[in-house]
Amino acid sequence: MIGTGYVGLVSGACFADFGHQVTCVDKDAGKIASLRRGEIPIFEPGLDALVAANVKAGRLDFTTDLAAPVAGADAVFIAVGTPSRRGDGHADLSYVHVAAREIAAALVKFTVCRHQIDRAGRHRRRGRAADS
Repeated sequence: MIGTGYVGLVSGACFADFGHQVTCVDKDAGKIASLRRGEIPIFEPGLDALVAANVKAGRLDFTTDLAAPVAGADAVFIAVGTPSRRGDGHADLSYVHVAAREIAAALVKFTVCRHQIDRAGRHRRRGRAADS
């Protein structure tokens, strides 16, 4: 899971709870250190317990290193920020594009890569641009 914001952290914790091995990657070393200490930066009912249980079970971990987890992954989800662009309000996909390039450089085998989405109404436009 690339990104540990609301979409990435919640999705990663849920995938881990389904039994998958999940590594959440973020460039923010401070955020990763906080997550490793069990400090959850967002409020979602039950998320703190879900994260703690899956970390304890060894199914969920956190890192700033993208290359190693991507190289071993069967699937990679991009869940980075897509703020509104100034002027036109469309989603700014620059972080998605950067993540996609970094993932591509780390791939060593067939891997499914998908961009996670966060809000209804912005899905269709983002999906097309991110998939192209």
